[in-house]
Parts: sequence; structure tokens; C-alpha cells
Amino acid sequence: MTIELSIENPCVPQAEADSSVRAVWNQLSLDATSSRNEPLIAGLVLDLIDGCDDLGESLARLAASRIATPEIGRHVLEKEIRAVLVEHPQVLEAVAEDLVVSYERNPAYPNYLVPYLFAKGFLGLQIHRVAHEMWNSGRVMAASFLQSRNSEVFAMDIHPAARVGSGILVDHATGIVIGETCVIGDGVSILQGVTLGGTGNEDGDRHPKIGSGVLLSAGSIVLGNVRVGDCAKVAGGSVVLHEVPAHTTVAGVPAKVVRRHADSIVPADAMDQDITMDAGFELDREFDADA
Repeated sequence: MTIELSIENPCVPQAEADSSVRAVWNQLSLDATSSRNEPLIAGLVLDLIDGCDDLGESLARLAASRIATPEIGRHVLEKEIRAVLVEHPQVLEAVAEDLVVSYERNPAYPNYLVPYLFAKGFLGLQIHRVAHEMWNSGRVMAASFLQSRNSEVFAMDIHPAARVGSGILVDHATGIVIGETCVIGDGVSILQGVTLGGTGNEDGDRHPKIGSGVLLSAGSIVLGNVRVGDCAKVAGGSVVLHEVPAHTTVAGVPAKVVRRHADSIVPADAMDQDITMDAGFELDREFDADA
């Protein structure tokens, strides 16, 4: 079971700001202006923004500085990550889109610089993107090292083979687990404690397929090779074991459909985890709540 990752999907939230790599880098440089006089992080800004020519150089330096070990130092990692970003420019395009939607969906971020420098969900996802390209190139051990460090440093465990779309918000990030054959569409929002895993007794294609525009609320679990349809919402703490129709909200253990909502609503963009009072939501009588 596979899904297509496409920005043409109406369930993919469209960023309000320019999400091009150049525009995002320019905004980061602008956001750094007020931080150059902050003694605590002035050196960080000098190293990661002022001291870099572009987003790729900056991201490689940032990621390397966070996951380096005594055995595999920062400069070695920076060189390897930078090489992947140069060879696969689509990764940087996804990075830029992730940063824009992270800022737009999370009111706690005052500018682009805060999630870029300090949000482990954002940076952990970008390290996964690099690991994914390494995995696809046959560099299994290098990719596995990045996965391991991601888990150790950021408390999010994403198998390097997992396919993740662009425009993704990973908020808080702690406790996120994403399995090997998982596929995640564009424009998805993933909160802390989310598990996209197997049932434990399957081989092959055994992990969830998450459509575009989906909101995976805090503590939600999706198990097995099941699809969560476009613009669906999985309520906090729910356990999904069967397919979730598009444009629905599911809740409970095991999760059941509790609402169907208008096709124009994109839960990943709205970031509203309330399953009872959402504007535009109403109980859909065609679904049997006990099914």
C-alpha cells in the first residue's frame, strides 16, 4: 500500500509566506538581527547564520554540532551532511517548507530562528531527511548512525527508510516513533508521543500510510499497514488499527470514527485537537460509532 506525495492535493496546507530556500534563508538572516546583541547566543548566531553563505551550509553545521560524538566529530559530519544536501537539493526545499509551516502553525515561535535553532522536532526531522537519502544510496551504516543519534539526542526514533513528505510540523517531538515502511504525506502535523508502528508480527510492508493534511494528536498510535486518509484527525491517545476515512476524526482505544468534517478543513493546519467543538464539524450519521 502506497500513497502519493503531491502538493497538488487540496489537503496540503499552503504556506502564507514564501517557502523557497532563498526566501527562508533571507528571513533567518533578518530574524538573527535582534539576537546579535544577546550575549548568550551571539556566538551561535555568528557561527550558524552570519558565518554561513546559505541554508545548506548552515543546516549542515547546525545538525553536525548537535549529533557529533567523540568518535565521529563535528567537521566530519558537517562535510557528509553538506554533501547530501548538495546532491539532493529537494531535501533543502522540504527543509524550507517545514520551517515556514512550523512557524505558521505554532504560536509559541516568535520568528523562524527559534524553531530553526532550538526546536528538536524540526532539526530531528531534517537529520532524518539526510539519513533517508543516505539509506537510499546504500549507505546503511551511516544512515543508521544518524537514526541512532536522532533517538539519543532528540528522543525521536525514525527509521531512515521511512518516507516523509514536505511541509511537516513535528511539535515537541519527544517519544515519536516511525517505522521502516511508513509513508507520510505532505502538510502533516505530528505531536509528541506519536507512534507509527507495526503490529509486531509482520514482515515486509507493515507500517502506516498517512495521507496529506493529517493531524496526529499527542500520544496517538497507528499500528500496521493501514491508511489514514487525507485531512483526517487522530485524537490524542487514540489507537488506530484499521483504515481511517479521509475527512474524519477518529478517537478511542481502539479508534472509531466520531465525526466527519467539511472537505475544506485541514486538521494539520488548524491544529485543533478538540473533537467535540470544532467549527465546521458535525456528527456524520453515515458512520456507525460502534462499528
